[in-house]
Amino acid sequence: MGAVNLNNIVKRFGTFTAVEKTSLSIPEGSFTTLLGPSGCGKTTTLRMIAGLLDPSEGEIIINGKRVNDVPIHKRNLGLVFQNYALFPHKTVADNVAFGLRYRDVARADIARRVQDALELVQLPKVGSRYPRALSGGQQQRIALARAIVIEPDVLLLDEPLSALDANLREDMRVELKNIQARIGVTTVFVTHDQSEALALSDQIVVMSNGRVEQVGAPQEVYNTPASEFVARFLGASNILDGRCLSRGAEGAVLEVPVFGKVTVPGAKAPHLAGAGAAKLVIRAEKLLLRDSPPGDGAFSAPATVETVDYQGQSVRYFVRAGEMQLQAINMIDERPFPVGAQVHMTLRPQDCAALPG
Repeated sequence: MGAVNLNNIVKRFGTFTAVEKTSLSIPEGSFTTLLGPSGCGKTTTLRMIAGLLDPSEGEIIINGKRVNDVPIHKRNLGLVFQNYALFPHKTVADNVAFGLRYRDVARADIARRVQDALELVQLPKVGSRYPRALSGGQQQRIALARAIVIEPDVLLLDEPLSALDANLREDMRVELKNIQARIGVTTVFVTHDQSEALALSDQIVVMSNGRVEQVGAPQEVYNTPASEFVARFLGASNILDGRCLSRGAEGAVLEVPVFGKVTVPGAKAPHLAGAGAAKLVIRAEKLLLRDSPPGDGAFSAPATVETVDYQGQSVRYFVRAGEMQLQAINMIDERPFPVGAQVHMTLRPQDCAALPG
């Protein structure tokens, strides 16, 4: 049993099913991210855990207790929303103390716990200010302090970084992970941002159309996707249609356009049962472009550079090989290959993954 368990959860709005039968275990003390595009059901799932929505079917278990009929204010959950939901007419200290005042905490204890929470989010001297006097990043920290000051059983975060600019988002996700690790609270985080999910999570739950596509550690989900959707949504991938010729102890032998026969290690093809239609997944950063064929046994194929998307330290290339266009993201020391350059695409079989066709 995890800290939070969803057992065959379904949520319908009229004839529309937002969340299909979903079962999920969220480990105690983990940072678990619900990741997916808009409309995939991730926020609906979070709101059911919070008690803001009732499931149409199934059970929600928190710390071993069924909470389907328990109202939100009795679930002891910390909530942080996208818009922070701070009270503009209350001081920062009063905002942070809001949840404690409804829990019959002594006044002296409230002051101490509020100050502890402000120090945890590195804003110890802003208690007397009002939210309007704070930056977006500071408001986000205050919303987090208000959520953790009640010492929740579970912390629920619904896209809390999405209103921040890009640089501040990167800083805040590092700080958020550090705070969660310090207090050890079980955390459920909702985002559509793949980089946030990979950077923050102990466990990622990838969702699509109300269903869970894959659950696993960031490295597992990224390197060994369970479906074409996961491969395409989590990072930039080339997916080549082909055939699995055999599946044995040495791995899965796939025949695909451009590269011919590629033996994918068994650990990278866990969902491929045997011979038949198959897909080869090549992450864009694993497809390297060179001036000449490699001499290290890597697979190679000629290609022509069609598009160059210069990004500073790296370049995203779109290259043409026969009738196929592929993408490659490569680090560079100086100048990128120009449009029209003749290059050799290279890859290592251990950097690929295989899926059923």
